[in-house]
Amino acid sequence: MANLQIPDSVLVINYVNGDENALTNLINRHQSKIFGFIYSKISDRDISNDIFQDTFIKVIKTLKSNSYNEEGKFLPWVMRIAHNLIIDHFRRNKKMPMYRETEEFSIFSIMSDDSPSIENKIIRDQVETDLKKLIEELPEDQKEVLMMRMYQDMSFKEISEITGVSINTALGRMRYALMNMRKIIDKHQIILTN
Repeated sequence: MANLQIPDSVLVINYVNGDENALTNLINRHQSKIFGFIYSKISDRDISNDIFQDTFIKVIKTLKSNSYNEEGKFLPWVMRIAHNLIIDHFRRNKKMPMYRETEEFSIFSIMSDDSPSIENKIIRDQVETDLKKLIEELPEDQKEVLMMRMYQDMSFKEISEITGVSINTALGRMRYALMNMRKIIDKHQIILTN
């Protein structure tokens, strides 16, 4: 039970300094969350196990090379590694059906890319999750205006009426919300893209 009291950052330092048990403690502490995340995207136990192992191989290599930067938390960093490996898995395993080109059939007649791929869905879901976390860090008044504008598609006039502030105040809160989100994104080096 004492291991649960030691912060991740201390366990990371202990592991880098040669304490192999520290890594075991980190893995035991977070394995269900990390494996659950991988499995929720892959839905295949064997492949999920492989990606889980590859994730910790990358973690070990990064920690051993002293490249790990304790700016964020350990778990989100590991989850990002797992997420990238999941995307790599989908890229590697894209299966295209085999078709032969004939006079009456052209491959271009069936090729379309209008449905989102599993990879794009994973990326979009991750971006949405990251965005929600960013919004949660905003002051309450800025968060309220941003949510009304972006998620409820309200005009600034409607927002000012509901919140009881002037349109200029609502505009100002939105501007500060966006500025604060940019600062948080820069500080944590978050990439929001699909």
